[in-house]
Amino acid sequence: MISKEFFLALDELEETKGISKEKVIESLETALTIACKKNYGEASNIVVKINPEKTTIKIYISKTVVETVETPEKEISLEDAQAIKKSYKIGDEVLTEINPHNFSRIAAQNAVQVIKNSLHQVEKDATYSQYMDKENELIIGIVSRVKDDGTIYVEIGKNQMEGVLTVQEQIPGEKFHVGDKIKVLVKRVREGIGGTQVILSRASYMFIKRLFENEVPEIRAEIVQIKSIVREAGFRTKMAVYSTDPDIDAVGACVGNKGIRVNAIVAEIGGEKIDIIPWSSDILDYIARALSPAKVLIVQADEEAKEAKVVVPDEKLSLAIGKEGQNARLAARLTGWKIDVKSYTAALQSGMFDSDGE
Repeated sequence: MISKEFFLALDELEETKGISKEKVIESLETALTIACKKNYGEASNIVVKINPEKTTIKIYISKTVVETVETPEKEISLEDAQAIKKSYKIGDEVLTEINPHNFSRIAAQNAVQVIKNSLHQVEKDATYSQYMDKENELIIGIVSRVKDDGTIYVEIGKNQMEGVLTVQEQIPGEKFHVGDKIKVLVKRVREGIGGTQVILSRASYMFIKRLFENEVPEIRAEIVQIKSIVREAGFRTKMAVYSTDPDIDAVGACVGNKGIRVNAIVAEIGGEKIDIIPWSSDILDYIARALSPAKVLIVQADEEAKEAKVVVPDEKLSLAIGKEGQNARLAARLTGWKIDVKSYTAALQSGMFDSDGE
């Protein structure tokens, strides 16, 4: 029914697009069954036999041999069955091969459409499955299109599918052109009306985390752990790290000799600042470190409310708070605490130290 070239095409489809040949064959069997039922009756028992080794596809109508025929689409009388082959007896299955040339023109068109739809669904399912497994992974793609609204389309994977990098998922100020190689995070995979859509990101905190995992062997080996990471893309990232080996400095491992590791990541993200701080189980110490690069004098914490008051030298107040409150805001997100930053003078005037006898 179908030439050897069809099966060679299946092999090529599996190799180039990662679509399982078994899935295509299974889907084709279903599609051919549906198409034949439309031509020979919905009650018909259709048997499709696909043999890739022999490169054959054969379709049969199956009927059970009975004494009295009640459902002609499914049953055949003993007399008619024995006219085909004398050895048939009651209960046997009679297979009559269908010749596709006997299809009407409309039935043939319907069959082709059903098969096309079925194969398209197989491709959609394969793509969805392939990229679902890659969610939160770092991949390299090639910019294929840049729209007027700034949306970037990136060719990814061996099937050259286009992923979408929206403006919101880009690092502010970055510019890419068609043909550029680009590192992206597979943020989310979703199925839409038009098929599978892969949402990419360079603005996610997870993008930074994956960059460090790639760059720092101690993180990959789980000697150094990233305990918490927060980010305002294009401006600043804060990352708390911890070493399970007392002989290995977690921050030093991430920074690298002469800053080589962290500088490689900073270059990838266009100069965005990265604060790497040592994680601490002591919340007072942790909050003080989180406000890096500012020096902290005092931390007072209300553990029940998870609120902290932090005092910094007068001249370090703007550094501790950061531009538009960014440094303090990121420190709060990193620790999970509400942080109120005051200068030493302001804290003194507010009576913050009265309870300490100062």
